[in-house]
Amino acid sequence: MNSTASTDELPSSTAPLAGVRVVEVSSFVAAPLCGMTLAALGADVIRVDPIGGAADYRRWPVTDDNESIYWAGLNKGKRSFAADFRNPDAQNLIRDLIIDAGVLVTNAAGRSWLDYDELAAIRPDLIHVQVLGRADGTGAVDYTVNAAAGFPQVTGAENVSTPVNHVLPAWDVSCGLYAALSVASAVYRREITGAGTKVVLPLEDVAFATVGNLGYIAEAQLGRPVREKVGNSVYGTYGADFATSDGARFMIVALTPRHFRDLTGLTGTADAVAALESALGVDFRDEGTRFEHRHVLNSLFGAWFSRHTADEVEKALAGTSILHERYRTFAELATDPRVTDNPMFQKLDQPRIGSYHAPSTPMSFDGRYPDVRPAPANGDDTAEVLTEHLGLTDDEIDALTASGTIRISQKEHA
Repeated sequence: MNSTASTDELPSSTAPLAGVRVVEVSSFVAAPLCGMTLAALGADVIRVDPIGGAADYRRWPVTDDNESIYWAGLNKGKRSFAADFRNPDAQNLIRDLIIDAGVLVTNAAGRSWLDYDELAAIRPDLIHVQVLGRADGTGAVDYTVNAAAGFPQVTGAENVSTPVNHVLPAWDVSCGLYAALSVASAVYRREITGAGTKVVLPLEDVAFATVGNLGYIAEAQLGRPVREKVGNSVYGTYGADFATSDGARFMIVALTPRHFRDLTGLTGTADAVAALESALGVDFRDEGTRFEHRHVLNSLFGAWFSRHTADEVEKALAGTSILHERYRTFAELATDPRVTDNPMFQKLDQPRIGSYHAPSTPMSFDGRYPDVRPAPANGDDTAEVLTEHLGLTDDEIDALTASGTIRISQKEHA
């Protein structure tokens, strides 16, 4: 089934953040993801961009017409306000929108008209979330933060000495979700106390906090052995990838004694594994022991996978407790029933892009998922926002448009 607008969607009037208004001045991943998450939860999010779009407006992947699929994905459900950031009149309009909304999310630094102290002097209960690269205010992006976080030195094949970056912008994603949590927490606090909040969220600290929370910093400070690359193995437990006879690959994880027992049973290696335990004087019920002897175990189990096709492996694994998944491409995932039949995904007709399955939030509320709404084009809602929130007349908006202070999109002209 395809999920479309239906009773499975969360009505906007009962959405968790209904009634909250947010101005977002941002680009790239972290801050836009924050705004998109808040919009999905019912907030009215107005993304403010330069006329023609910020640096991410044409970011890859793009369509044949150079419309950004990436930008559409991270800006669903928002409204778009476009203005000339160099123009003092535009800066004043943006400031007034922020004061009216009471919440600002931004990763733009060094602009006085976005400064917390100046804005809070006008609206003391302002919630101001500033995403930075580093805590000292210098610039950083996910890929440079990741280089400092240690993970590239333990990522990749065991025989590769050079650092290997992961493709997923994990720190941007985590930062965006932390920012959304910050807004929701500050809104709740304001409801109780009436106080505003200044939130500063450095991307680098998101990464370093994660490294610390996972125990990697303590491990090093306590003098534990230096972490090494383990390829596709899972550090401290048993996990490995195996090739089938027809060239597919599966990731297999055995976290518990039951998982491991089922794996030896499936592969017909129970006796061989028992003999190995006896010869080594070890107990494979301990996951650390399974990790230490992973190479010999991989050889035992790999023989079974190499004799079976991917379909045979999938059917055999389905009847066990073994944690497993076949490696898939994005194209394969796009046609997987776990996407096409998943109520989290809704069929979206995205202007300028096309029709495809777009995700709502991963969490449902009382069995319902928030509605998925298209992303706007640059300036789609400028006039509407000025009329609705600042009370400007049509003549005033026409004058601002004629002077190049703001941009009114073709949608609003229609």
